[in-house]
Amino acid sequence: MLFHLERHSPGHNAVDELAAGLMDLSAVRDLFLSPAVATTTAAAISSFVIGYYAGVGRSLFAYNADSRRRLVADTDDDEEEDDDDALLDDNMGRSRVAAAFMEECKMVFVVRTDLKMDKGKIAAQCGHATLSAYKAALRHTPQHVQTWERLGQAKVALKCTTEQEMIEIEEKAKRAGIVAKPIFDA
Repeated sequence: MLFHLERHSPGHNAVDELAAGLMDLSAVRDLFLSPAVATTTAAAISSFVIGYYAGVGRSLFAYNADSRRRLVADTDDDEEEDDDDALLDDNMGRSRVAAAFMEECKMVFVVRTDLKMDKGKIAAQCGHATLSAYKAALRHTPQHVQTWERLGQAKVALKCTTEQEMIEIEEKAKRAGIVAKPIFDA
C-alpha cells in the first residue's frame, strides 16, 4: 500500500485537511505575488541599496578630502622646526587623539612595485603587515584601533615604485603620528 489515509476526527479526513492547507498556501502565494507587496519589497530593497552606497560614497569622499588635506600639509612642513613649533606639534598630537573618535581610520598598505612580487606574495606580505601594524597600533594608539574597529576595519592598498619613495611615505606617516611598520621578506 503506497498511500494510507487515517481519520483524525469524525467528518474530517486527511484529504480534506490537505486540500485546506493547499488553499491556504495558494492564498499566501497570491499575497506575495500581489503588486502592493512587490512594490513595497522593491522600495525597501532600493532604499537599502541607495542608503548603503550613499554612506559608502560619503565615507570615500571624506577619506579623499582628508588625504588631500594631509598631503598639502605634509608638503608645507619640510622646513626645520624650532622649539616653539615642536611644542605646537605636541599639542596638535594631543588634539589628534581627541579627534580620533570623530575621524575615519583606515589601514593603508603601500606595496613596492619594483620588487616584482606576484599577487599571492603581495597578499601574504599584506597579511603580515596587517598583523604587525595592528599590534603596533594597539600599543601606541589604542583609541585609533577602537575607532578603526568600530568603523569596519577599512583597508586601502596603494603602490609605490621605489624603496626611497617607501621610506619617504613611512617618514611622513611617523611625523603625522601614524603607526608605520615596514615588512621585509623573511
